[in-house]
Amino acid sequence: MSVAFRREDDDEHKEPRFELPLPPGPNLVTRRGLAAMAEQVARLEHDLAAESDAERQTALKRDLRYWRTRHSTAEIAPPPTDEVAFGARVTYRLNGQQKTIELVGSDEADPAAGRVAFTAPLAVALTGLMAGETADFAGRVDAIEVIDSQAIEP
Repeated sequence: MSVAFRREDDDEHKEPRFELPLPPGPNLVTRRGLAAMAEQVARLEHDLAAESDAERQTALKRDLRYWRTRHSTAEIAPPPTDEVAFGARVTYRLNGQQKTIELVGSDEADPAAGRVAFTAPLAVALTGLMAGETADFAGRVDAIEVIDSQAIEP
């Protein structure tokens, strides 16, 4: 059928809209991450109530479904002990440079701010180590040395 004979409201020719993908594995969060999820849900509910454009409403509803699901399945992880684990602020040395990162949930991750998802390769390499221990990383033996690890939250 020629495009000339289509109705203007015929969405058949548009790209399909998919749900936002949920990260695999457990939905571990910090208290800060759980609060941020709740704020995101509230913001999206507010924006949806104020939106009159049908296409924008559809996008907001999709985002809202994602954040409601993430918020309802969130698990606050127990605080880490002496070893590097989810919810830890870790100071480490890699390639001669000392850096500090926090191991957080997938939705809270922001590498530019030093918050790395606990599923990221660097976080996986650090997990289980204690201060003074080293680990292999990126094909190099003993590439990472943990200097300090402490809980982000009390």
